[in-house]
Amino acid sequence: MSGWPVVEHASVHEVHGPLLVVGDVGGAAGYDDVATIVSADGGRRHGVVLEAGGDTAVVQVYEGTSGIARSGTRVAFTGAPMRIPVGERWLGRMCNGRGEPLDGGPPVIADRSVPVAGSPMNPTWREPPSEPVVTGVSAVDALTTLVRGQKLPVFAAAGLPYLELAVQIARQAHAGGAPFCVVFAGMGLTHADAGFVRDALDERAAADELVLFLNAADDPVIERILTPRLGLTVAEDLAFTGGRHVLVVMTDMTSYAEALREVSAARGEIPARRAYPGYLYSDLASLYERCGRVRGRPGSVTIVPVLTMPAEDITHPVPDLTGYITEGQIVLSSEVHSRGVYPPVDPLSSLSRLMRHGAGAGRTRDDHLPVAAQLMAALARARQVRELADLVGTAALGDTDRRYLDFAGAVDRDLLNQRPDESRSLDETLGRAWRTLLRLPDAELTTLPDALLTRHRRTG
Repeated sequence: MSGWPVVEHASVHEVHGPLLVVGDVGGAAGYDDVATIVSADGGRRHGVVLEAGGDTAVVQVYEGTSGIARSGTRVAFTGAPMRIPVGERWLGRMCNGRGEPLDGGPPVIADRSVPVAGSPMNPTWREPPSEPVVTGVSAVDALTTLVRGQKLPVFAAAGLPYLELAVQIARQAHAGGAPFCVVFAGMGLTHADAGFVRDALDERAAADELVLFLNAADDPVIERILTPRLGLTVAEDLAFTGGRHVLVVMTDMTSYAEALREVSAARGEIPARRAYPGYLYSDLASLYERCGRVRGRPGSVTIVPVLTMPAEDITHPVPDLTGYITEGQIVLSSEVHSRGVYPPVDPLSSLSRLMRHGAGAGRTRDDHLPVAAQLMAALARARQVRELADLVGTAALGDTDRRYLDFAGAVDRDLLNQRPDESRSLDETLGRAWRTLLRLPDAELTTLPDALLTRHRRTG
């Protein structure tokens, strides 16, 4: 991936955490250049230049610096940023976080290669998102519709089934018959979780609709900084050159941010909130903003980053900054999980800001947006009624309030709850939504047009 070394140095001044400080480089190293590190025992590792000034360069080693000594270590600089081959040969492949095969196949080789860092997308070239990505998950498709070119994160506390939901979306999602594929980038996964991901996505990989990058928990933590960039670089080429609609699922972005914090601490940078680097916002944006649609080119890149919130704190720096950059969020709730609902999505805390651009007449169904609006309004009222019932008891409620409680239970049972291996069509999802709404009196369904409500009452 890195090309051939062109200038070699043997003056390693310091080994500090995942970093090497190399001296006497004579201006041969520049920021973001690829480095190859050869230890005294002949082992070969790869890195990237984080700082270069005068005769000194700071190199971040992706495989970690364990076993590297100052004496006998040689560092070679290529004089160019890291590049990777791109193209359709990635489809069906499973690799580690550095892009090296884990499936027993040969390394991916292609006629073209591009920089891993990618290129900023000119805002004037962007096409507005306008079509849905159907995930087969009712809680997402009905209430927080994912739109091609959108970045829609999943927020979850530790212990909630966020990985199961991420894998389910990656396995089931489609673009309504248009060319489609998934790039899955896993960071900091246990070996059990990595095995679960491989097994669950095996069918999609066999169909050449999947590219899988897996960084295990016992892999070098610094590798996690590279993993999402490899995935996004491959996805951009499959989309904008290959004409596919590509869904990129990245989990867990909190593990990525913690790797970034480790490098920042090793460099001695002044920490910001909770010891994360002050540039965490811009670093996350450099990943999330690589999605979208480009005017005049086929395909799209849609990103679903999954991140855990320590102590379910949505003000934690990683979800907080992610919320500023992305276009909504899907929030998993411990309270919903305790009711036995999978996926435990809290609809009233979740939002897709681009839903109106990807749902409705000509895109999903003409009744989709009115139904979603009515569901949200009724769920908000049901939450108020539940809080009132906790105070005065269900027996003290009026008939309409009790029907709201019945409605909320039906939403949990019949709409939100589904099996992890169950894929629902959009028609089935909206049919379930209608059946829950029709439990309420017509006078309460104020956001539904009369003609639409009458038609659905008549058809049951």
